[in-house]
Amino acid sequence: MSVDALFQPFAFKGLELPNRIVMAPMTRSKSPGGIATPDVAAYYARRAAAEIGLIITEGTGVARPASLNDPDIPRFHGQAELAAWGEVATAVHAEGGLIAPQLWHVGAVRSQRPDWSPPGAYDSPSGLSSPGKRFGEPMTDAEVADAIAAFAAAAGDARRLGFDAVELHGAHGYLIDQFFWEGTNERDDAFGGRAIPLRARFAAEILKAVRAAVGPDFPVIIRLSQWKQQDFAARLAHTPAEMEAWLRPLVDVGADIIHCSQRRFWEPEFEGSDLNFAGWAKKLAGVPTVTVGSVGLTGDFIAGFGGEASKPASLDELVRRLERGDFDLVAVGRAVLQDPQWAVKVRQGRSVELMDFERSAMATLY
Repeated sequence: MSVDALFQPFAFKGLELPNRIVMAPMTRSKSPGGIATPDVAAYYARRAAAEIGLIITEGTGVARPASLNDPDIPRFHGQAELAAWGEVATAVHAEGGLIAPQLWHVGAVRSQRPDWSPPGAYDSPSGLSSPGKRFGEPMTDAEVADAIAAFAAAAGDARRLGFDAVELHGAHGYLIDQFFWEGTNERDDAFGGRAIPLRARFAAEILKAVRAAVGPDFPVIIRLSQWKQQDFAARLAHTPAEMEAWLRPLVDVGADIIHCSQRRFWEPEFEGSDLNFAGWAKKLAGVPTVTVGSVGLTGDFIAGFGGEASKPASLDELVRRLERGDFDLVAVGRAVLQDPQWAVKVRQGRSVELMDFERSAMATLY
């Protein structure tokens, strides 16, 4: 099947992309002390020079004491940290690329390093890291308000620094997703409740504050998932009606694009239709969507991070769904991490040159 659909331009709300390929956000932990280095700038610039339409950075921490669980994950606050991110944006733009930072708060997720703890208490809606597992204390009203303000401040800084869009990480069992998830949100105030629109209020308030900080014409993306790192089978929406009730309030207050994370993009979201998460989200929320999940590789990323190698896979099913209009953009993670030239090789039909993914690629910033 022709891959031409992947290389059609995409324009939306100030984003003028040359193609439909997005570099998926991937945590690298290569920014000592939380400050992105020149190597980080060069890493992203290499991919901008090799026909990636939009780069979404690794998750970057907002200004809460325990927004990150690793001291070498970059922060998106502080004078030195923001200056470094300005250099990253400049390097990407010099190669003709477009870039959006992903703003992140990990919530109740323990430090990855036994020799380090964050400089403050862990944040979570109800003091739970997963259903029934106590971890810290519930956020106070003041802490909730401060977290909302931290996301908004970071988004405003992203626009000031010249980034082209911003993404909020609302997936995979991190803080925003912990508010979405009934298993970790037991609050009985305005940020909790049995109905998903009630638990979505934290994200909605962040989106409202972000929109106020960046203005009406700056693209705001939110990354969402059903699955959690704590539970791969978890689901927030069991039916299309529940999904619409989850997504609509987010779009109504400022989400322009929904980045729909699945472990395997080809899996249908609901019985009776082959639409995946991104397909249903576009249909129900009426905004552009990004699909992601094992694009171009045989194995999913969970297995890949566990050490399993993955081989290049056909893009035919992906292209078929893109041509059908199920989604608008395609995020590629490990294949682009392994090989900065992946998009060029795909466009030129050099499939024999596509590389296997090896876990060793995670250890470098090539």
